[in-house]
Amino acid sequence: MGRWFDAPNRLGPLLVAPTVLILGGLLAWPLVLGVWLSLTDASLGTAGAFVGLANYAALLRDPVFLGAAFYALFYTTCAEVLKVALGLALALLLNRRFRFYRITRAVMLLPWVAPTVLSALAWEWLLDPQFSAISWLLVHLGLIHGYINFLGETWLARASLIVVNVWRGLPYFTIGYLAGLQAVPRELLEAASIDGAGPVTIFRRIVWPLLLPVTTILVSFSAIWTVTDFQLIWTMTRGGPLNATQVFTTLAYQRAITGGNLGQGAAIAAFVIPLMVVFAAFALRATREHA
Repeated sequence: MGRWFDAPNRLGPLLVAPTVLILGGLLAWPLVLGVWLSLTDASLGTAGAFVGLANYAALLRDPVFLGAAFYALFYTTCAEVLKVALGLALALLLNRRFRFYRITRAVMLLPWVAPTVLSALAWEWLLDPQFSAISWLLVHLGLIHGYINFLGETWLARASLIVVNVWRGLPYFTIGYLAGLQAVPRELLEAASIDGAGPVTIFRRIVWPLLLPVTTILVSFSAIWTVTDFQLIWTMTRGGPLNATQVFTTLAYQRAITGGNLGQGAAIAAFVIPLMVVFAAFALRATREHA
């Protein structure tokens, strides 16, 4: 019996079987059920009938859904670009030894570890059209003449959500890049410096290429979380004003839960699956190359 377990092609699958069963029950089955619902006209209280791709065809003609798809991609792209740039800049600063650098690194994690809803509520107050602390500061600095309705105007609301998402995700990128910078061999940097290479050349030719696998991992996982973001957007704007900040998740919730159209809500959510598969594939490939 012991020899039977010694075989790697037998013991390995046996050890992961409980995990596979749990993940299958908690993740795979809801996913399959959601895809099936997207192919029906199910609503709250009724099982519905099979309608094939009718829900998807209807959504592709729905201007609200097309707007949500545009903003979801715009929101994700802008947030990831800013998080990469700012996260790398902060990591380069924190990679230096200075007074209280350990405390600074710990404090920087607060936006990441704070509950999303509490962070969103705090930002909603900061951006409030009547009591905004940001508007108050800008007025007293003489930069504006009246309070700004950040969450009540289309592009201001879109930009505000991106800023809040970047604020929350920045520590994740900073810590990731900081770990990557500390793994760069000092010998390479010293040799390049001795050969006369400047800081920009060293970063462009040595540091950045070594950080590319880390960047792929950070962006892939963060993009999955961003494109499926619900709590932050729903807490702050609920998709408004005038559906300007709708994304896949908020629109799916509105159509399925508050609107009762489970089939169409499931179809909206299913549009995210290909994006998640692409991001997961990039993350898996980068993880294997970095291992």
